[in-house]
Amino acid sequence: MKEYHSKQIRNVALLGHLGTGKTSLAESLLFVSGAIKAKGEVERKNTVGDYTAEEQNRQTTLTASLIPVEYNGYKINFIDTPGSEEFIGEIENVLSVVEGAVLLIDASSGVQVGTERCWDELRARKIPTLILINKTDKENVKMDAVLAEINDELSSHAKEVNAPFSEELMEIAAESDEELLNKYLEELELSEEDTVKGLRNATLNCDFFPIVTASAIKNEGVKELMDKVIDVLPSPCSVAPVKGIDAAGKEVVREVSDAAPFSAKVFKTISDPFVGSINFLKVCSGSVKVAQEAVLANTGEALKMSQLFSMMGKTQIPVDAAFAGDIVAVAKMANLFTGCTVCDKKDMVTFKKEEHPTPTIYVAINPKNKQDEEKISTALQKLSVEDETFEIKRNAETSQTLIGGQGMTHIGYILEKMKNMYKVDVDLADPKIVYRETIRSKGEAQGRHKKQSGGAGQFGDVWIRFEPTDKDFEFCEEIFGGSVPKNYFPAVEKGLIKVLEHGPLAGFPVIKVKATLYDGSYHPVDSNEISFVIAAGLAFKNAVDKLRPTILEPIMEVEVIAKSEYFGAIMGDMTKRRGRILSTEEMEGGKSKIIAEVPEAEIIKYTTDLKAMTQASGRFSRKFVRYEEVPEMLIKKICDEYKQAQ
Repeated sequence: MKEYHSKQIRNVALLGHLGTGKTSLAESLLFVSGAIKAKGEVERKNTVGDYTAEEQNRQTTLTASLIPVEYNGYKINFIDTPGSEEFIGEIENVLSVVEGAVLLIDASSGVQVGTERCWDELRARKIPTLILINKTDKENVKMDAVLAEINDELSSHAKEVNAPFSEELMEIAAESDEELLNKYLEELELSEEDTVKGLRNATLNCDFFPIVTASAIKNEGVKELMDKVIDVLPSPCSVAPVKGIDAAGKEVVREVSDAAPFSAKVFKTISDPFVGSINFLKVCSGSVKVAQEAVLANTGEALKMSQLFSMMGKTQIPVDAAFAGDIVAVAKMANLFTGCTVCDKKDMVTFKKEEHPTPTIYVAINPKNKQDEEKISTALQKLSVEDETFEIKRNAETSQTLIGGQGMTHIGYILEKMKNMYKVDVDLADPKIVYRETIRSKGEAQGRHKKQSGGAGQFGDVWIRFEPTDKDFEFCEEIFGGSVPKNYFPAVEKGLIKVLEHGPLAGFPVIKVKATLYDGSYHPVDSNEISFVIAAGLAFKNAVDKLRPTILEPIMEVEVIAKSEYFGAIMGDMTKRRGRILSTEEMEGGKSKIIAEVPEAEIIKYTTDLKAMTQASGRFSRKFVRYEEVPEMLIKKICDEYKQAQ
């Protein structure tokens, strides 16, 4: 592969709804440009992009794949992305390093839910976008209807760009530049060269979105697409320089120039038990050569770039160097991770790490073979390095290992990959809710511990008043006259903390309790620390009947975004889940946002339910906010379930 510099490079994401033909297009791009001699097919499981066993089994893209294409003196780094929104982490990482995008639309299906989701991501990031209507070879395709739908659902500034250029396109081109506008007003037309220049300006400013048509299966329109990518999408050096933080903590910019100090951002990590780790780098500034010394800016660790290569799917293509704006990969550098910055040790910079959504659904896993517990833990840790939207949690209270993701497709892919790569399998279960117990009334009781068994005995005697509080636990003392010596106060507190670990109703930890030691007695010989630890615990147990104990459940704040047409259904459903609507907001693009508080027990599978309710157009995020009392009618059911489980 030749050396390319920023003006000759285009970094372009391929995005679209499931099944719009992104992987087939990538295959056609490689074939038409001469990179491969024969095209693979998704159905035959032999495409360059979908090379993992999981992708081939499901016949869909599940992980971003680099597709570098050399064409007419340019290098276009296409990156094929998953069509499912559950792989949002992959999509966001790719969008953080590209300057342009191609949004695919199936000519027979038009604008779909995934199309709109991708469009929203692109517009939020202001990424110049080409729209490709694919599969135009299908029967009964109504292009006028598809174009009208694009204008209605996405943007009225999206138009086909076929020469000879229409008057409408000349006007769009003219409005992008004052000089072109003056020329157009004088001559009432623009040359093809000027029109291309103006359309490029408008596209770069996200004021215009060129539409091209193609049939990737038949290789029709593929050359034209590459021409348009080169003509109207930005090169790395034509966008704003990258901002970062230097070693002194000050903001700096890195110009996309070979002459600038070397800096690069890791945007994707592959962890393979046989190959080791592979990290994909976007060279933000300067250049990098084989054996070049660098530094991991996030930790200050010295590095040596022992080998460099471009990736074509899973195929490694060795290169001697990579220059500003290009994408390159390195292998067996285990300390690198997605989001880290590699740079010149004499001119350090750290780029901002991409922030991703937290998991929306959790499941509990149990090894099918008990001997595999350690293997499963190792496999999950390695897989979490690849995917920051995947989370592993060990809940000590419920003794469950939980894995979290963006949906069951996402979690299923993780588990399938674990089985294929690391040869371990698990059973799934619903996560247990982590409840708490508390008290609702004020009460007091004595705790007296006396034990005599020959020699020194044990004696501790306390009177403690218990009452509700906003804090998790408060310990106070109002001892007068030394009825309990000060040196036993810590033992009393320790005894209370210990007894509150397992509540009286179902054994959940007890919180929001204030305990005040106000009286007691001691024995000058038999009293000791353990005696007062036990006495404090007895005091709480003796007071329980007066304290009206109850159960608390975790309350989550949920933010739901969906098309406004589903607004009523979501609101009604949230009420059925014992939720409280905090706010609603009309958004652009015919969408609404609902923020509500709802018990965690009611949204264990909300990801799946919301998809069904909104025809997959809805999405949500969740975060814990506090504990609240469970309705009285549910207390017995919760207690019975947990006592049975124990």
